[in-house]
Amino acid sequence: MDNRDRLGGTFDTAVPLYDKMRPGYPDDIYNAIFDYVHIDAGSRVVEVGSGSGQATLPVLKTGCCLTAVEYGENFTDLLRDKFKDYEKFDVVTAKFEDARLEADSYDLVFSATAFHWVPEELGYPKVYSILKEGGAFARFANRPQISTKDPALLQEIDDIYDEYYNKFYGIKQGSRKRFTEETARDIANIPAKYGLTDIRYHLFHRDRVFSAEEYVQLLGTYSDHIAIEESMRKAFFDKIEDAIERRGGSITINDTLDLELARKKTVKLSD
Repeated sequence: MDNRDRLGGTFDTAVPLYDKMRPGYPDDIYNAIFDYVHIDAGSRVVEVGSGSGQATLPVLKTGCCLTAVEYGENFTDLLRDKFKDYEKFDVVTAKFEDARLEADSYDLVFSATAFHWVPEELGYPKVYSILKEGGAFARFANRPQISTKDPALLQEIDDIYDEYYNKFYGIKQGSRKRFTEETARDIANIPAKYGLTDIRYHLFHRDRVFSAEEYVQLLGTYSDHIAIEESMRKAFFDKIEDAIERRGGSITINDTLDLELARKKTVKLSD
């Protein structure tokens, strides 16, 4: 079942919490992007699904002209205020597939933990159409998982998910798989179906530690968690917070960050 339309707007209801709790991205990701495609003050860039701008500033700092495409009206207001000092920054409030963007005009289109909201058969052709020849598409995301170093806590939280989250969504316990390099490779190869070339991917890793309260706040920024019925969601979050408190008061999250890169082929003119 495709829940994009139902879940996609839930982020916009938790803007301050999202801005506070969602992490940014390591410099290594931007270094890999800028090694792949040169971006400077003369470049035009589109960001797909900017949210509260966790991935925006490092690209803006190149001096480029950046258009953020953001569906949420509250996020749009936040972005305009946050980056008001950048004269070459603009926001289009729309779904990417509906946004009016010039064809063959952009040096880079990038999306951070957002492109999965865009239907593949609409998103990739649109990326191809708006990129200049030689322009690049960068898709990256954070894939958090609870550390396996505390198996008792992990098992208790898995049981709580089974009682609430899995029951709400009709998911079988243990069916959710950890993100792997093979998954990143599969995502990286999707653009080839739509004419993009020079496919590459990279994986990065980091650990984050949260208190019980902080971790529950983080869960409150996830669209699929926000969409759970309120009283059920409260009981769900309370049990997770209690489990963490009883087992030391903190939880470690292992992040896998994947970056996929592709390019619009430059057409060589015959002599």
